Amino acid sequence: MHVSNQPAVRSVQDGYEPVLLAAGAQASVLGAQLFGVLDALDGSGSLRRALTDPARPGDAKAGLVEGLLTGKVDGRVVSLLQELVRLRWSSERALLDAIERLAVISVLAAAQSEGALERVEDELFRFDRVLVHQRELRQALTDRRATPSQRGALVHDLLGAGRVHAATLQLVERAAVAPRARSTAAWTGSVLGLAAERREVLMAEVTAAVPLTAVQVQRLTAVLERTYGRPVSVQVAVEPDVIGGLRVQVGPELVDTTVLARLDDVRRRLAG
Repeated sequence: MHVSNQPAVRSVQDGYEPVLLAAGAQASVLGAQLFGVLDALDGSGSLRRALTDPARPGDAKAGLVEGLLTGKVDGRVVSLLQELVRLRWSSERALLDAIERLAVISVLAAAQSEGALERVEDELFRFDRVLVHQRELRQALTDRRATPSQRGALVHDLLGAGRVHAATLQLVERAAVAPRARSTAAWTGSVLGLAAERREVLMAEVTAAVPLTAVQVQRLTAVLERTYGRPVSVQVAVEPDVIGGLRVQVGPELVDTTVLARLDDVRRRLAG
């Protein structure tokens, strides 16, 4: 969900926030409709070109959106898309990525309105860790030989029946149904970043050889918050292979104090 044209998209996103706040839990419906529009654009090159053509006036493109979507999706979705197509886009993909980002934000906002955003973030992280260790599942979720509905049914088998929050299910199902040339893990990582951004916290992924106690997590969180000067959400993954110590990833920064990392460093030095 890399988005070029970032300042302009951010401005549209900021203007959309009051809509999400007013929508509450129903923001997930807006997200689903945005995903539906994204699918339609993914399947129509001529429409993508028409909506990103720099030679076509913004109002003309907004009128095209209105004519195509009025009565088919919520008026708030139509208005949002009109704002987006009025912008100047560097590529067709950039517009699609912006729509996808706003769809995800809509689903996350719905969870946040219920006080469940932190739960969704935790469930997504845990599912991501499951994928790390289950190669066959990773492949099944993006298997092009299976239909989108079959991949979606697999997600429901794994996470349905109340096992996770509805927003978690909606987002993971989306990753399986429409992978858009990405791995499920890459999608989950992007969504986790948006969830942390929405909660106005930094996300720290901590890898340890054994589970950390609640006290240890609290202490580590306090250290990271002092270091970065802002709230930090710590997610702990247990990897026995690291042997000991901790690996802490905060955005692009990695602090690796595991025994395995130190052994690798020794091997590199011995190899010259």
